[in-house]
Amino acid sequence: MGEVEKAKDRRGTLRRLLAYFAAEKRRVLLLLAAVAAGVLCGILAPDLQSKAIDAIAERRFSDLPGVLLIMAAVYLFSCFTSFVQGLQSAHLSQDTVRRMREDLFGCIVRLPIGYLDTHPHGDIMSRMTNDVENISSTVSQSVSSLFSGVLMVIGTVGMMIYLCPPLAALSCTTVILTAVATKFLSAAMRKAYRKRQTLLGSLNGTVEEMVSGYHTVAAYEREEAVIERFEQISNELTGVGIKAEVLGGSMGPLMNLINNVGFVIIAAFGGYFALKGMISIGVISAFIIYAKQFGRPIDEIAQVWGQIQTAIAGAERVFGVMDVEPEKAGGRINMEELGEEVEITFEHVNFSYVPGQRVLHDFNLIVKPGQKIALVGSTGSGKTTAVNLLMRFYEPDSGSIRINGTDIRQIDRDSLRDATAIVLQDTVLFADSVRSNLKYADRSVRDAEMFSFAVRANVDRMIRKLERGYSTVLTADGDNLSEGQKQLLSITRAFISKPRILILDEATSNVDTRTEKNIQDAMVKLMKGRTSLVIAHRLSTIRDADVIVVMDQGRIVEQGNHETLLEQRGKYYELYMTQFAGQQI
Repeated sequence: MGEVEKAKDRRGTLRRLLAYFAAEKRRVLLLLAAVAAGVLCGILAPDLQSKAIDAIAERRFSDLPGVLLIMAAVYLFSCFTSFVQGLQSAHLSQDTVRRMREDLFGCIVRLPIGYLDTHPHGDIMSRMTNDVENISSTVSQSVSSLFSGVLMVIGTVGMMIYLCPPLAALSCTTVILTAVATKFLSAAMRKAYRKRQTLLGSLNGTVEEMVSGYHTVAAYEREEAVIERFEQISNELTGVGIKAEVLGGSMGPLMNLINNVGFVIIAAFGGYFALKGMISIGVISAFIIYAKQFGRPIDEIAQVWGQIQTAIAGAERVFGVMDVEPEKAGGRINMEELGEEVEITFEHVNFSYVPGQRVLHDFNLIVKPGQKIALVGSTGSGKTTAVNLLMRFYEPDSGSIRINGTDIRQIDRDSLRDATAIVLQDTVLFADSVRSNLKYADRSVRDAEMFSFAVRANVDRMIRKLERGYSTVLTADGDNLSEGQKQLLSITRAFISKPRILILDEATSNVDTRTEKNIQDAMVKLMKGRTSLVIAHRLSTIRDADVIVVMDQGRIVEQGNHETLLEQRGKYYELYMTQFAGQQI
């Protein structure tokens, strides 16, 4: 048994969780019917056994075969109901969790960029794996156990009262001991399991960070530090895990002790009642079995209740992601309705990632159709933020961004992004063929057209040198290619999508000078007729830009072409001289 955390809204979460069972109503009813039938068999069996013992004790051997035959039928039917329970539980849990997992993944891929930027990726992955798996195991193991446990307790108590009310009342005194023990032990277990799950999330986050940033770890020789940190969390997790398991494991022995106390009560008072002629020997035998059946469901319910709390808490975390408001789709205006040429206007745009810490201040910029605009400036000056706002990864705090005079909030988001291609500094390639990666934005592109773009992007020769050419399968993130090769593929992919707006965010920062020259030659041809925004630290890559926009601390401080800005000897001149000190201007 384990617990992630106590759900803040158990009723609401349980209601939403039960809604997933509604689609499997027939299967749920079949499962509950099988559970009820199994419980009925469990209640009847001790009574039949009592009758068989009394028949032997009273030498009524003629009654014995009939009773034994009925007992055999009951036990066989009980086995059948157990098989049906297992089968239906497996189907119910897997089908329910499949739908939940699909819903969760559908929500994750539509999460706002801001949510992903502010939440640990390891925690989001943990909700998809650990929390959903907790729900799956609970559905498969706990639902039928809880239902059967409740029915078994009710049925057993009813039979005990029917057979001997005084002895039934004495037997039920163990319920008080069970309730007290469960209350105090469960409180300690909740605390331990909550801490264990928190540490497990931290451990997952540490592993995820190490794997994703392994190159940095290795480059700075931080392996020992990473191992030390991992071992620290792991050791703490081990200690808490041992405590949690000891507490969880003590529940069973404690319940057994209480059950044994119940057996002593039945043996002592049952014998007394038998001597008084109030009950038969067979009834005492039945009571012993009923007492065991009475104690076992209570023990199971105590165990299952913790698992259900775990599942509800996990479901709340899953629903927490599902409830995140997805990106706004924008208006209904399609980019095709705005004409072929694209003019972008930033009007008095202000933006803050964190309230009170403004990143862009009264940002104003006009990008005319077909222009190549370069954004330069020191790290943190707001260059990438302006692009993020244009792509609608974030919304401005105030001001507006317009395309051909239309506010982008009135433009369909998918249409805007379909008309835009962006190449980031950190290249993202997928574990698929080179062909599939190049056609990622548009699967309808024919191979001949893809080859043509690859030639114009100066990447065709490089691809054909690979083991299987365009059919070469890349590893995750394209780790079987160099950084320069990955960047070339990423740029080619952007061009194949035939964008009307092209954004290059440090697109050549990971390539050597010769490769950069190839890219620059291709860009001259491929950027023709497209409105382009280029973010660059290498000023050599944007000397031919129509307008160079110099940014500093979220503000535009200079604008002009390369020669004009150098003559002004301002911020751009300082940046240029820093990079090319000692070289001929």
